[in-house]
Amino acid sequence: MRQYLTAKSIAIALAVLFIIFWLIGWYWSIQPDTFDVRANTRAQASELSHTQVAGFTMTTTMITVSETLLKKPGGYLSNDVMPPGVLLDNMPAWEFGVLEMVRDLALSMRKDFSRSQSQSLENSFLVKAQPKLNIDSRAWMFPSAESEYAAAINLIKSYRRELVKNESGNHQFYTRADNLREWLKQVEKRMGSLSQRLSASVETSRYNTDLAGDKRAKQSTAVGDQKTKTSWWKLDDNFYEARGATWALLHFLKAVEIEFADILQNKNALVSLRQIIRELEATQQTIWSPMILNGGGFGMLANHSLVMANYISRANAALIELSELLNQG
Repeated sequence: MRQYLTAKSIAIALAVLFIIFWLIGWYWSIQPDTFDVRANTRAQASELSHTQVAGFTMTTTMITVSETLLKKPGGYLSNDVMPPGVLLDNMPAWEFGVLEMVRDLALSMRKDFSRSQSQSLENSFLVKAQPKLNIDSRAWMFPSAESEYAAAINLIKSYRRELVKNESGNHQFYTRADNLREWLKQVEKRMGSLSQRLSASVETSRYNTDLAGDKRAKQSTAVGDQKTKTSWWKLDDNFYEARGATWALLHFLKAVEIEFADILQNKNALVSLRQIIRELEATQQTIWSPMILNGGGFGMLANHSLVMANYISRANAALIELSELLNQG
């Protein structure tokens, strides 16, 4: 009788523990809402008693997006080694998508936005911050990903503070069309990759067009026509990574709309940017299904990956057009 009661007690305790973990996991998996970039910038400028100089909006938005990874419910989950965090996969995929966009922007901040010409010096704060963002997203000790990301954020905050003080003139942000175009070219590649991976949720055949446009071009290994299909286990990971990436990019482009308003108006490209923002806003619509569906073709079920790929492809096509507009005189 005692053994029966012990087994029953253990079963009840495990059931209660499972329910607690499930509830915590559900809460931690709620994605952060979008925020008003302009209002957020004004609030932080007022709080820090800073003037909104060139680069303040872009840098502040980058800081807020980065801090969201660390301060959202559950904190940073990608490197958790204990339940319930280690049992979750959708939110870590979302985090990685955001992180990739932050990394791309940090690289452009270091290489382009903070420099006037190719022969100019790199900014001392960004030189230290950008490598810290590139630590393995799953590193959990010596050092942990969170500690490196937090250190990078503090360095970017120092860069922002020096932008405003501008005592030495060595800390700058240049709202030039060529600087913006260099970053957009990185974003185009990232978005193109996401679109391809999402489209592979159903089996597709692809001709080898890798060398198209150059008769003399070569590649290391000959590749023929390919058939690709994403593993069922990776469907939701790809989807949430894309959702995180578009969430971050949406805010960065809203910051671009503010920072580069004069440049965009001069190139007659402001409407093009706003159309990209509209496409990205569509990627953040509420998901009503309890799981990511993978219907094929014109079948009975939806295919959430293809819907996301559609929005991303349209945004990426508009990004390419915007890049070309910025390249014109």
